Amino acid sequence: MDNFDPKNPGIDQLKNVIDTAKTNPNDRRLIVNAWNPTYKESMALPPCHYSYQILIHNNKVNLIWNQRSCDMFIGVPFNIASYAMLLLLFAKELGYEPGVLRGNLGDVHIYENHIPQVKEQLKREPHKLPTMEIPDENWNGMLNWQAQNGFKLKDYICHEKLTGDVAR
Repeated sequence: MDNFDPKNPGIDQLKNVIDTAKTNPNDRRLIVNAWNPTYKESMALPPCHYSYQILIHNNKVNLIWNQRSCDMFIGVPFNIASYAMLLLLFAKELGYEPGVLRGNLGDVHIYENHIPQVKEQLKREPHKLPTMEIPDENWNGMLNWQAQNGFKLKDYICHEKLTGDVAR
C-alpha cells in the first residue's frame, strides 16, 4: 500500500517537535506518533512502541514513550537503549540536560521459549552502568546526526551474550 501524495507529503513530526521546543519549551504537545495508521492493513502487527512525548522541566528534557506490547527479553532492552539515545539527542539539540526516561508499558510479557534465558539473566549480578557521550566534533544537529562516530560509550561491561528466537 503506497499512500504517498507529493502534493501532501505529510508532517515532519521530529522537526516540528524540535522547532516548537526551541520556541516554546513549556509546550505540552511535543508528541511524535511513531507509526502511520493508514498502513495498518498491510502490517503483520501494529508497532509495539507507538508514540513518545518530550517534556522540558527545570532545565531538563524528559522523554516518555508508549508501548502496547512488551517482549521483556528481546524487545524492551533494545527499546530502552533506543529511547535513551533519543533522549540524549534531544537534550543536545535543545541545550538542556537529559532528564527522566519513562516507558508506559502495556502488555508486558516473557515468551515461554525465553524462560531459560531470563532465569539465567536473573542470576547475574548487574555491572555498573556505562555512560554515553555525544561529542561536539561530529555534531551537526539532531536531524543530521549519524550513529557511526556520533557517540562514545564509556565503561561498558557486559556479561556473555544470551540469545533467543523471536516468538511468533
